[in-house]
Amino acid sequence: MKSESQVLREVSAGAAPEAGGRLVERRFTRAGVHPFDEVEWERRDAVITSEAGSVVFEQRGVEMPSFWSQLATNVVVSKYFYGAFGTPERETSLRQVIDRVARTITGWGRQGGYFRDDEEAEIFYAELTRLLLHQKLAFNSPVWFNVGIEEKPQCSACFINSVEDSMESILGLARTEGMLFKWGSGTGTNLSTIRSSREKLAGGGVASGPVSFLRGYDAFAGVIKSGGKTRRAAKMVILNADHPDIEEFIDCKVKEEKKAWALIDMGYDGGFSVSGGAYDSVFFQNANHSVRATDEFMCAVERDDKWKTYSVVGRKAMDTLKARDLLSGIAEATHLCGDPGMQFDTTINDWNPCSDTARINASNPCSEYMFLDDTACNLASVNIMGFVDGEGNLDAEAFEHACHVSILAQEIIVDNALYPTPAVTQNSHEYRPLGLGYANLGAFLMSQGVPYDSDAGRAYCGAITALMTGAAYRASALIAARESLGPFPAYEKNRGSFLRVIRKHRDHVSSIERKYLPSYLYEAAERAWNDALETGEKYGFRNAQATVIAPTGTIAFMMDCDTTGIEPDIALVKYKKLVGGGMLKIVNNTVPLALKRLGYDDPQAKAVVDYIDQNDTIEGAPGLREEDLPVFDCAFKPTKGARSIHHMGHVRMMAAAQPFVSGAISKTVNMPQESTAGEIMDTYVEAWKLGLKSIAIYRDGSKRTQPLNTSLETKDKDGKTARVVWKPQRRRLPDTREAVTHKFSVGGHEGYITAGLYEDKTPGEIFVVMAKEGAVISGLIDTVATLTSIALQYGVPLEMLVNKFKNTRFEPSGITTNPDIPMATSVIDYIFKWLEKCFVPQEEDKVVEHPKATEQMREQYQKLGFEPQSDAPPCTECGGLMVRKGPCYFCLNCLHQTGGCS
Repeated sequence: MKSESQVLREVSAGAAPEAGGRLVERRFTRAGVHPFDEVEWERRDAVITSEAGSVVFEQRGVEMPSFWSQLATNVVVSKYFYGAFGTPERETSLRQVIDRVARTITGWGRQGGYFRDDEEAEIFYAELTRLLLHQKLAFNSPVWFNVGIEEKPQCSACFINSVEDSMESILGLARTEGMLFKWGSGTGTNLSTIRSSREKLAGGGVASGPVSFLRGYDAFAGVIKSGGKTRRAAKMVILNADHPDIEEFIDCKVKEEKKAWALIDMGYDGGFSVSGGAYDSVFFQNANHSVRATDEFMCAVERDDKWKTYSVVGRKAMDTLKARDLLSGIAEATHLCGDPGMQFDTTINDWNPCSDTARINASNPCSEYMFLDDTACNLASVNIMGFVDGEGNLDAEAFEHACHVSILAQEIIVDNALYPTPAVTQNSHEYRPLGLGYANLGAFLMSQGVPYDSDAGRAYCGAITALMTGAAYRASALIAARESLGPFPAYEKNRGSFLRVIRKHRDHVSSIERKYLPSYLYEAAERAWNDALETGEKYGFRNAQATVIAPTGTIAFMMDCDTTGIEPDIALVKYKKLVGGGMLKIVNNTVPLALKRLGYDDPQAKAVVDYIDQNDTIEGAPGLREEDLPVFDCAFKPTKGARSIHHMGHVRMMAAAQPFVSGAISKTVNMPQESTAGEIMDTYVEAWKLGLKSIAIYRDGSKRTQPLNTSLETKDKDGKTARVVWKPQRRRLPDTREAVTHKFSVGGHEGYITAGLYEDKTPGEIFVVMAKEGAVISGLIDTVATLTSIALQYGVPLEMLVNKFKNTRFEPSGITTNPDIPMATSVIDYIFKWLEKCFVPQEEDKVVEHPKATEQMREQYQKLGFEPQSDAPPCTECGGLMVRKGPCYFCLNCLHQTGGCS
């Protein structure tokens, strides 16, 4: 069976673009036929409702292609349709949105001399339109927000801004960031140029230090909503490991986290959705933090050597620390609150194509765009599954062509976009960095019958990433070959370093394990890089950077992708919004494709899919071979299963892609709740050894841990400070006490909970009896009940025990007979959720504001078929439980995202 691109090329013959010829040829379209006229259109309603049923967004009668899902419809209509409701300017059809963007970019291309004639311009318009229409390509959100509306629109999602050690520059950065947030973009800055809090000012005073200024930046980011929408601003702050304030920087979020815990214990709302809640009342919640570490530092960690910090002014030695203690402190902070992440400075600058200009000091908020200070990057992503042919194979030529069209479109945008400062404007014109990436890698691997965490999975990832970036740089070199355009202005200054990095990319292709790949895919990647180098050596390159792997949040849903960016699938079961409202539970489309690829016939595949639909897991499916289970492993454990991708599987996948990416990779490595700080530290070290440029780790449940203070400081009779150790006092229950007994069933296993009460009706002991006595699980539950009873009698708050033990995951688990707790991840999870419901009071105003908050979260767990991070915040728009995606959170109900590069 011929691929789509082969059929179309037979209809309208056209060769790949060559230097001196057209920059774009027809592959997906036919002359005289508009892409809009080749698809079926229909009218439908875009409606987003909250978990409680209230309408969050509504636009009825919008025109959409029949093959776009309701989810993609809701994304585009709610996020990207322009104009106020009830006005003639309000867009009502996807035709208007795509045409607005594609026509504007084509017009800019005509004005900029990118096309030899009107025919070439129309070919570009048609090819770009068809890629966008058929969900094979999408630009980052600022393009959809602003292109075709503003005369000089802000088009880039990612910015890196510099700051100098002066009050004028420090305050100027606050203004620059605010304007970027306003127009829907994110920004990052390395603050190591600001002198430490222990250095003198010229006037004789002591400097505030970068951490103090972070408070001000954080406050502005918290009140300026990204793109004028409700999502939070996206921001990154970085400090070098040899800065004198590095320990304060590492601990700053930890200290604020503990303040948030204290506020939660006092009754403040624990989410991010309520103004004046716990996390809205503390600092450093609106930025991702990263520590910049050199190879010198990481080697010192391995050798357990000392590490010195140096003053910003004069570069004088300040502190002598143990490198391993410093990295251990980073890991401890990450374990507790998710920050800071790590950026590996030596690796980053070894891949710097413009090192003759300057070093790379910082990144954008999600760490995928890493380039010179005061630069910007507009992103776009191709949908890998959009290039799978009728035989289930990746059409490499069609994929390359899409990359070429995207790079041309992104390049045209550069000179027509608005930038926040003169420095960013100048550097954008002189270096012209771009950020092409992809989505749906995880779904593609599953469709091939290849486990995400496998040598074969990593080989596919390396080859596809290499093909994308090789094609992107070849396109950039062909644009540079156009006489009126040429390479980026700073290319000649950096020619040596640039070609050195291109050769490094090309040489790494040989490290891909081709034995796991179809020969055509490896050869396509190899050819793309040879062509890129050959063409670039002759003509130079138009763009200083070409690719990144972004999180692709909103735009991945716009393209109906099952997986985002480089991520694996979240779960095998998802919920599809219906045109008329409501939800339909479906098993992922890639599961049947994978089963077919693995050799299962239709009846066998149907039996497996039916089992997943009924049980929310593939584990135990009839007829499924044990060796095929890894193919279906996902990021999160299913509610009834035990399998998920190990955190090092995520790290190794990033390492497979990194040598073939101009920038870096946005991906949070999720680790289970029971992970230790030592395991986090080991993961950081391994990520450095594997050649990653950056890594962020998030331990599930890290924001729910609450320490106990066991001592207080007071004054003795002489007025001196004395430490008084707190001695617990046991509060015994009366011999005759009231009790409450509750019958329960978890996954078919029955039992009884009895809570003995004090006179004030608070529990002081619990007993749990399981129906099947003598089993190991029964003995363990007896032990937990006894320990809980002792803890209650010695004054440990029940809230703390609940937060510690609920969401504990082990068998038996599953559906319960209690409508208030419909799903439990274990018997312990059920016990403590029941204790919380019965005995943990809630403030009256909290109940009024969130009458169904707890039920919503539980329903969402049951609805998803998997359990995301237990401390994910509720959505600010609809109240549904969000899931973590990269460094941000995404709502699967209303599509709202807290930030990031999309």
